[in-house]
Amino acid sequence: MKLFVAMGSLLGLLGVAAGAFGAHALEARLDADMLAVWETAAKYQMYHALALFGAAWLVGQTQTTWATVAGWAFLGGVVVFSGTLYVLALSGIKWLGAITPIGGTAMIVGWFCCFMAALKLN
Repeated sequence: MKLFVAMGSLLGLLGVAAGAFGAHALEARLDADMLAVWETAAKYQMYHALALFGAAWLVGQTQTTWATVAGWAFLGGVVVFSGTLYVLALSGIKWLGAITPIGGTAMIVGWFCCFMAALKLN
């Protein structure tokens, strides 16, 4: 639980920084398409930073494997999904787009696991 709160906090901090960096430092350096890719990465990072808080809460409330898997899926999903999009936006390496859906799938798995853990709430 503590790890997910810490990682959620760190991802939130980095997500705000990434969003600000994109809006201020990259706006003049990236074309509109790549800037949109960067913004998508930051947006999903922020959503799932908050989702980690929810997973941490579910771990504390249910002590289920579902909740723990949700937290790890969210964390891994952000690293892969947002990470590949950040690198794609900065480098233009198009094949990274083939890896990005793995991170998105991990995020979907995380939400499913949250659903299953929520069914265990009293």
